[in-house]
Amino acid sequence: MARSSRSSGSSHQSTDQLIRSLRHHTVNTLTGLCRIERIAATSSNVRLFQEPMTEAWTYYVTSNQFLTELRGLTRSYPFCSEIVTDAWARVAADPESDRSWNLPWMCLVKMTEDGLVGAYAAVEAAKPEMWGRAQPSAEDVAQLAACFEYEWNTAIETMLRHWESPPTWF
Repeated sequence: MARSSRSSGSSHQSTDQLIRSLRHHTVNTLTGLCRIERIAATSSNVRLFQEPMTEAWTYYVTSNQFLTELRGLTRSYPFCSEIVTDAWARVAADPESDRSWNLPWMCLVKMTEDGLVGAYAAVEAAKPEMWGRAQPSAEDVAQLAACFEYEWNTAIETMLRHWESPPTWF
């Protein structure tokens, strides 16, 4: 009996530690937050995790860690910050956005579903600073846009692989 009580106490302590780490943002990476999210999903105290998990995911996006990790995956063609801003605005305006506590996942889905990568890749490739003093042809711009699009989509797909199923409310 004491063993069971000790295990339950240890589980409670572990839950408290995880929630504290979410609230204090000591865990602020995609991998770390996904690990806690998986633990929360199987926890008997899942409701205790909802608010701190939501806040932690929001902080992950607003602290620019989300963009930093996307850019870490797109070294040749750095991920465009405007895509993140646009996706976030679209999530906020979407009446279905309350289906998940996971802001970056919803942003990644918006980026894909709303075709943001292709649109921003074309804009980015057409910027004069991409070409210096050269005058690019339409074909050159399209080729550069395709490079941006490929690398950015690969980064999004890589991040989405962290979830076996959509992270929705419990």
